[in-house]
Amino acid sequence: MLGEPWPEKISIAGIALDDRCKLLYAVTKENNSLYVIDLAGKKILHQFPLGGEGYACVLSPDKKTLYASCWGCDQVVLFDTEHMQLSGSIAVGDNPNELLLNAAGTLLYVANANDNSVSVIDVPQRKVIETLNAALFPDAPSGSTPNGMAISEDGQTLYIANADNNCLAVFDITEPGESRSKGFIPTGWYPTSVRVVKNTLYVANGKGFTSRPNPKGPNPSRKWQKDEQYIGGLFKGTLSIIPAPGQGQLAIYSQAVYRSTPYTKEKETRATGEAGNPIPMRVGDPSPIKHVFYIIKENRTYDQVLSDIPGGNGDTSLLLFGEKITPNLHALAREFVLLDNFYVDGEVSADGHNWSTGAYATDYLEKNWPTNYGGRGGSYDAEGTREIANNSAGFIWDFCKRYGVSYRTYGEFADDYKANIPAIEDHFCPYYTSWDQSVMDTTRFSQWRQDFDSLLAIGQVPQLNTLRFINDHTEGLRRGRPTPFAEVADNDLAVGLFIDYLSHSSIWKESVVFIVEDDAQNGPDHVDAHRTTAYLAGPYVKRHFIDHTMYSTSGMLRTMELILGLPPMSQYDAAAEPMWRSFTAKPGMAPFKALEAQTDLFEANTALNEWQRKSEEFDFGKEDQAPDLEFSRVIWAAVKGVDVPCPAPRRAAFLAVGE
Repeated sequence: MLGEPWPEKISIAGIALDDRCKLLYAVTKENNSLYVIDLAGKKILHQFPLGGEGYACVLSPDKKTLYASCWGCDQVVLFDTEHMQLSGSIAVGDNPNELLLNAAGTLLYVANANDNSVSVIDVPQRKVIETLNAALFPDAPSGSTPNGMAISEDGQTLYIANADNNCLAVFDITEPGESRSKGFIPTGWYPTSVRVVKNTLYVANGKGFTSRPNPKGPNPSRKWQKDEQYIGGLFKGTLSIIPAPGQGQLAIYSQAVYRSTPYTKEKETRATGEAGNPIPMRVGDPSPIKHVFYIIKENRTYDQVLSDIPGGNGDTSLLLFGEKITPNLHALAREFVLLDNFYVDGEVSADGHNWSTGAYATDYLEKNWPTNYGGRGGSYDAEGTREIANNSAGFIWDFCKRYGVSYRTYGEFADDYKANIPAIEDHFCPYYTSWDQSVMDTTRFSQWRQDFDSLLAIGQVPQLNTLRFINDHTEGLRRGRPTPFAEVADNDLAVGLFIDYLSHSSIWKESVVFIVEDDAQNGPDHVDAHRTTAYLAGPYVKRHFIDHTMYSTSGMLRTMELILGLPPMSQYDAAAEPMWRSFTAKPGMAPFKALEAQTDLFEANTALNEWQRKSEEFDFGKEDQAPDLEFSRVIWAAVKGVDVPCPAPRRAAFLAVGE
């Protein structure tokens, strides 16, 4: 065991075994170290600092050198096993993960997840001699995520697992320094590893093949079924077994990959849309909208909140927080646009906030949130709190800074009244409360209003404004704290007051509001566990319109980027469908009138029962620190009652309009 007993234990990220000397080498990501362990004596001989989170390590054929990928410092660290000392490092790409030596030990391949590349190191010279671009297009932004490699048995072909392109990139490596691309092979969802055995490829697909609905929802009346209820349990990893293709078959595979990917280079600068629409089709073209307000909320599905609105694709048996609890959200959906086919890109808050602000989640986040959320180690490293988890190109505020767009954030990526990332410094409201569930969202609205008024008075309202309203997360049945109804109603009223106030301001005529959940993990949905609520408001937003178009978090970001004149941040927002169908060239200036809460915002939990006792055990000091499986059961019990079973599963197709 490394470190302290559970839960402070240190998880090993990568190991290498020297069976000759009976030594085990291990690199870690919690305390960024290289350990040398005596297997016979079962004791730690040495611990060396890596300088960043470790991922993998491999021994040279002669066992004299150990190579370790420093996931968090963009280097390969060299270790002299004869003298038991660090002996240097080699700079590679961003977020280096898997390492692969050729049979002779003369070439070391390093997969760099964040910049779509593989570094090829000449081992005797200790330098990178070439960099392989594993993406489907040249100079593509982040979004391929190389994170696994294998070499054919004849040593002539390199296979690279592109997690976010759902494919293998294939390279001819017969001439070191002169490698050339041969094509691509389609795989399942998020391939994380590839191996070659007897001319057959074995590919581990981390997320399986598809996303799924979770219509049963949390149900306290029977034993929890992880594979049906919680989004983290819906992913069924799969193994693809693929005979190594010849040239002809590889050409067919490559065509299939290109047909499947929604991203192209052209989409980076030109998006779909229509002439005259306020959402430009070309990056840099003008828009009549000058101020974007982006509100990020917490963890609800479509069926939980809006399934009672006629015309939308809702299952009312899964409704938890209907119109009585959320009158303002219902009014927004009716008065402006009902979006019933909107999906979050993230699964939980840990990756959801990065998706919501950067249109990408790094390999570090994707590989660490399942263990963290499953109670198997690791910590909540998102929202700018750990450098390795940050998108290499930055977040939307970084792009605003880069391209001269004014911006300000209220709570998002600004915890404890300080900036989490450099771009936020001097661009956040210093008295706006981020994550603190003892503070009401209506109080957050008042904090924003005070800051907004001061900026409006001097004509300095930024072009981009990001805000957090968090209390639809709720605190379950924690005794003495607001009921789930009260907290969701508080969140609803804060949104209503926000739109009301903005719509009566002098800049309403050139403003737009986007509202989304960072993830949809805490509830049931009969279409898909990623389907969530999203809202639009503003003069250029259509009125009384139902938009069934399949949209995503990245598509919402793409829409904002086009308004602000920003290029896409990743392959995801470059490829995503902008929300232009929900906009009109003929503005309607009528303001929005907030509706009074129909629920007591101060109603407190008083019951003493098993669900209340579970709530007392939960940690609400940070988003998603409570165990989500149990927390969702509590919410269901609070809203539906302990004796109300969930309905039988309903099967639904996950299709875009027109398919």
